[in-house]
Amino acid sequence: MDITIHRLEPNDYEAMQKIFAGPKVIWGTLQLPFPSVEIWRNRIAEVPNDMFRLAAMAGTEMAGQLDLFTSPNHPRRKHAGQIGMSVRDDFQGQGVGTALMEAVTDLADNWLNLQRLELEVYCDNEPASRLYKKFGFEVEGTLKGYAFRAGEFIDVYAMARNKFKK
Repeated sequence: MDITIHRLEPNDYEAMQKIFAGPKVIWGTLQLPFPSVEIWRNRIAEVPNDMFRLAAMAGTEMAGQLDLFTSPNHPRRKHAGQIGMSVRDDFQGQGVGTALMEAVTDLADNWLNLQRLELEVYCDNEPASRLYKKFGFEVEGTLKGYAFRAGEFIDVYAMARNKFKK
């Protein structure tokens, strides 16, 4: 599949709502079921300067998205970025996550000089954990009862890709 990456634009709100309406995406993220188009219109209307929002396109369809949060105004954390990603249900397992991770690691390494990338992933989300490990992320800890999903509390792995290995 040919996947292109571009910066998320304010008019992408309907595609974002479609991504986050999928049961698999809801299961794997902190989003709630039944997202409205209006919620997504408001969420992406204005992006802060310290946030980079990427969209993965498969032809004319938005297949996934990734957010990179940075802290340029916090001297003690400006070396680190936080990632959040989702791939639309019908595009999972087709290289969309890989394309997004390639784009964000290039951005972090070659343009933003980030030395550390961080993320959280549900412990039972094996495909996502494998993807992140492929890009050099390691589990640094387990956060017990981190989120409530489908009637129970779920643990997450705190993972990071750290260039400052000791």
